[in-house]
Amino acid sequence: MSFKIDIIGVVKGAVNQVNAELPVRAAAASVKLKNASVEVLRGQRSGKVYKKPGTYGKRMNKQTKELQYEYNRHGIYYSKLRGGQLYRASAPGEPPASRTGTLKNSWRSIQSGPNRQYPAIETNVPYAWLDQGSPGGMIAPRPYEQKTLEKAWPEVEAIYAAPFNIDL
Repeated sequence: MSFKIDIIGVVKGAVNQVNAELPVRAAAASVKLKNASVEVLRGQRSGKVYKKPGTYGKRMNKQTKELQYEYNRHGIYYSKLRGGQLYRASAPGEPPASRTGTLKNSWRSIQSGPNRQYPAIETNVPYAWLDQGSPGGMIAPRPYEQKTLEKAWPEVEAIYAAPFNIDL
């Protein structure tokens, strides 16, 4: 004959409390991922200078004047600097440059899994593939996924490392 003492009820209660708190933490971690992606996709790049399509007038914005000054200072003159608006693209290995802000602002925080406990961000922008580059290597990769994860990791780790509120 055997005798058993168990605490299944207490353990199930603790597991249920942790499972109830996971979606809240996943939502917070998703927001941290989104904020990190915005920071990674922000800022000046060092690639080639192009004219923004549809901006062929004489009016120039501040960024165009700065780029024109930079080129003229180095003795370089391009006919594309005569008018309109210019932007600097990203060089291979840099995150994509933000010309319109569409990629940067398109990220949505999501939570997946049976209890919505897995944090993620997603976008439906067609050129989000820039992270891996184009098929065939026509466009070199502009990695931003790993940089986003590295930037967000300390905050995400802190969210999940915090003690759970469990009442036994």
